[in-house]
Amino acid sequence: MSIEALQTTLAAEHAAVWIHGVLGGQVSRSSQEALAAAITGAYTVHRGRRDQVIRWIRDLDQDPVAAEVAYELTHDVATPAGIQATAQSVEQGCARAYADLVGRSSDHLRTWAISALVDAAKREMAFGGTARVLPGIPD
Repeated sequence: MSIEALQTTLAAEHAAVWIHGVLGGQVSRSSQEALAAAITGAYTVHRGRRDQVIRWIRDLDQDPVAAEVAYELTHDVATPAGIQATAQSVEQGCARAYADLVGRSSDHLRTWAISALVDAAKREMAFGGTARVLPGIPD
């Protein structure tokens, strides 16, 4: 098991939780109900994954990488299109971390990383992305 890959995955999850939290505060629950539900769902999933990765790192007697104070938003989040584009970027970043973890892990951790990678790829497409032959791997 690669502690570096786990720490990279944790860093991606920290960013996802923070950014999805910001996006949740920007989306209108009344006029963009589906987008609001998708953002809330993504936030919940990433928060759970973040907490799981922290447990695994602590089980290895390592200190989990800390979250940043803030993260860069990749698009203007004042519009639904910007919110979707930012959420899509978050899922791409997480997919890259999961793909790396798949390649540097085995057994239950690899199974978890594969599941997370598939989920991130689906969520990226739900936020307007396109299907990729190998999600998480640069083209």
